[in-house]
Amino acid sequence: MFKKSLLAIVLAYASAASALPFSSQHAIVFEEASGKILLQKNANAIVPIASLTKLMTAMVVLDARQDMDEMISIEETDVDTIKHSSSRVPVGSVLSRKTILQLALMSSDNRAAAALGRTYPGGIEAFDAAVKQKLEILDMHDTVIAEPTGLSARNRSTAVDLVKMVTAASYYPEIAQMSTEAGDLIDMNGEVISYRNTNRLVGQKDWDISVSKTGFTREAGRCLIMRMQLAGRHVIVVLLNAKASTSRMLDAKNIQHYLSGRLSSIVTKTRSTVRATAARVTKKKKSTIHVVASKNRTRLQ
Repeated sequence: MFKKSLLAIVLAYASAASALPFSSQHAIVFEEASGKILLQKNANAIVPIASLTKLMTAMVVLDARQDMDEMISIEETDVDTIKHSSSRVPVGSVLSRKTILQLALMSSDNRAAAALGRTYPGGIEAFDAAVKQKLEILDMHDTVIAEPTGLSARNRSTAVDLVKMVTAASYYPEIAQMSTEAGDLIDMNGEVISYRNTNRLVGQKDWDISVSKTGFTREAGRCLIMRMQLAGRHVIVVLLNAKASTSRMLDAKNIQHYLSGRLSSIVTKTRSTVRATAARVTKKKKSTIHVVASKNRTRLQ
């Protein structure tokens, strides 16, 4: 009976691990070495992806092999007219293409991403064509990207397709570096401004992240994609449509705990607790038997 009870507890924890609860509506955890999906939730649903789009924008821009030191002016046409979001990159700012790419990836700036699409060789039409070609090459057949920022709800994909996008992005050293910078000081028309990474896990202890991108719109919710190393495994994490930033971060931390084997320590502690309880029960039974035996001996005498 004791062994059956212990087995039931262990299986309960194992079941909880295999069905790790996510606040995000869509999620996937993919292990690169084995090609296995470790965890998933509604991973094939086609949903808005917000600024996760910017990873695709970055790949297409880098594929064009443009001069990254070329100075680009932020224009009025780069201003968001879809969501009317704010930006810390003023119209009229003149920055190198490299810096603009950095702002798009690290700080998820929409004007920066729009400027990258606008200045693509052949203009925005050529950029759109290059994106479609890239999607075809990566076999991302459930993905549509209508513009370079992610502000449009027409930019849609699945968690499964986004694993392919992150995998491809990881082969670009510029993306790996810029998307995982914790922050930087950038000269904006003579004024030095501090910019931070939109993923607050970047740079934190115990987080070895090699590609990162966040996203948010009302339609997409809070989104996060990362390629990272946990417990000796290279994994890709995709989290889509969490209701709050805290929920998105909690999902990521729960995944970290799971992959770090902390669940095993919980099961070990549970086993120890059950054994200690069983030992106390057994000792109590022995004491009771001894008392009864003593009474019986007294009556026999």
